[in-house]
Amino acid sequence: MVEIPSKQPTRLCLIRHGETEWNAERRIQGQIDIALNTTGLLQAEAAGRWLRNSGIEAIYASDLKRAWMTAQAIGRHLALQPVSTPALRERRYGIFEGLTYAEAASRFPAGYAAFEGRNADYDFEQGESLKAMYDRVTKQLQALVAAHPGQVLAVVVHGGVLDVVNRFVRGLPLEMPRDFLIPNAGLNWISTVDGQWTVESWGETSHLAAGALDELPS
Repeated sequence: MVEIPSKQPTRLCLIRHGETEWNAERRIQGQIDIALNTTGLLQAEAAGRWLRNSGIEAIYASDLKRAWMTAQAIGRHLALQPVSTPALRERRYGIFEGLTYAEAASRFPAGYAAFEGRNADYDFEQGESLKAMYDRVTKQLQALVAAHPGQVLAVVVHGGVLDVVNRFVRGLPLEMPRDFLIPNAGLNWISTVDGQWTVESWGETSHLAAGALDELPS
């Protein structure tokens, strides 16, 4: 039996986790499991209140604390239990994890130049390349869409994940410098129907107090 493609778009609200102390310090978290700080907890609650009447039917989230805590706060407002999704974790930054961006640039100048130059094959010496992360994240994104045709989902993730998703949806090369914001607890709406992807809105922060961080390099 041939499945007839749905004409009703599947919509996803991608949410970056709330602020952590390491975000404030411009320290590279990667897959080190850092919790939200006080500001981040307030941001997560604000996002949940804002999304209460958005029609979201399911929530998926990275299992790292900062994303999981954000998803739990949003879920309380939506009366939904988040689904833990390890494939949506942040990129593994290898030798950079735990360092500030300035420290990484000082200690590993050649590696930092590759990172800053968006070398899609550079993997931070046993970390994860942009290409590998892109494959991991986009495969999971498409699996979520296949499981929820025509529905509205919330997906709580990380800055690096949002970076590759934006490029995937817009059909941009991984090497292109970033031309969009990725603020903590920002809302990013995308949709897809019949294999065609669209950015509906990006980096929404109307629900937040002024000053949501986008501490990520471009």
